[in-house]
Amino acid sequence: MPRDYRDDHDITVEPVEGLPEALPRGETILWQGRPDTSALARAALSLTWVAGYFAVLAFWRVASLGADMGWTAAAPYALPFLGLGAAACGLLWVIARVQARATVYTITTERVAMRIGAALTVTLNLPLAKIAAADLSKGPGGTGTIALSTVEGTRLSYAVLWPHMRPWHMTRVQPALRAIPDAERVAAILADAVEARAARPQISAIAVAAE
Repeated sequence: MPRDYRDDHDITVEPVEGLPEALPRGETILWQGRPDTSALARAALSLTWVAGYFAVLAFWRVASLGADMGWTAAAPYALPFLGLGAAACGLLWVIARVQARATVYTITTERVAMRIGAALTVTLNLPLAKIAAADLSKGPGGTGTIALSTVEGTRLSYAVLWPHMRPWHMTRVQPALRAIPDAERVAAILADAVEARAARPQISAIAVAAE
């Protein structure tokens, strides 16, 4: 008899990719996506700065020896720095790739959901009503990051969210859709969803209880 893995607590099956449970009636997905690997490596892991650092070290080594032995003879001395730089950049790119593949960002008519974490997977559900503002930071090639400011009283962990948060905002942690492709279009979708959610009439819990 085939085994029903839905009853196995050691195996997590997502009824909808990126979401821990099926959407309630009336809620629909407006957009789903993942970070762009190269853009995430640059934005969250400082890939460009690391590459530049090792390039400067290699140039400095050749320049310091070139005056005495000539640039041609000194050039091979740059190879260890370039090799270390290539290894470091390759490792950062692999980390970014793993993070990107483990991540699913979802915008629905009711919330922003972030399935994050390569080793320990967690899903952050942020209702649209909890979003006070969204800031778009553009990157190269149409990529960008959308940082979400939450209403007062929302408590989030910087360490748990890393790298899916706005850097250096530790007092009031801002979750972020990092390094996503076509970021301007996604920002417009989010803005429309928040506006539409705010325009819908709110049902009073007191009134419902009275009925």
